[in-house]
Amino acid sequence: MTPSAPCSIPNRLSQRWLRQGLGVALGLLMLGGCEAGQREAPVAATQDASETAQNPEEERMWMTVGERRFAFTLADTEAARAFAAQFPVTLDMAELNGNEKHADLSTALPTDASRPGTIRSGELMLYGSNTVVIFYETFRSSYTYTRLGRVDDPDDLSRVLGGGDIRVVFSGR
Repeated sequence: MTPSAPCSIPNRLSQRWLRQGLGVALGLLMLGGCEAGQREAPVAATQDASETAQNPEEERMWMTVGERRFAFTLADTEAARAFAAQFPVTLDMAELNGNEKHADLSTALPTDASRPGTIRSGELMLYGSNTVVIFYETFRSSYTYTRLGRVDDPDDLSRVLGGGDIRVVFSGR
C-alpha cells in the first residue's frame, strides 16, 4: 500500500468553509446578544435608579427661599453629611460680590477643601469650616472650598437669590 498524497484542494476548501461557517455563527451569536442586551437595558436602568434613591449620599434635599423651593443633591463628602445632620436649619444669608450668598454655622464642619477653579451656578460649598455659600452665578475663583452639594436645576436661582440678603431653609426630604 502506498501512502496517498495529501489532498490539498478539498482540504483548503473545507478549512475555508469551516472558517466562514464559524464567522457566520459567531456573528449571529453577537447579534442575538446585542438584541438581548437592548431588551434588558431598561431593567438595568431601573435597578440603578432604585439603588441611587436608596443611597443616602445621593438623597435629594431641599433649599427653600421664600415661597420658592429648590431640590439639591448632597455631595459625597463628610462635610455634606455633617451639614445634613443639622437639618432643618435656617440661615440668614448675606449677599457678596453679586454672585453668592453666605452665612456662618454655629458649629464647624469637617473640611476637605480644594480649589475648583470655575464655580458654577447652583453649587453649595463650605468656605473655611463653618461658612455655607450658595453660588448663583458662574465665575472663576482662586479660593478653596469643601463641596456640600449642588442645586439640581439652578436656572431660576439668580433671580430668586440675587438682590440682597435672604433667609434660606435647608431641609431633608
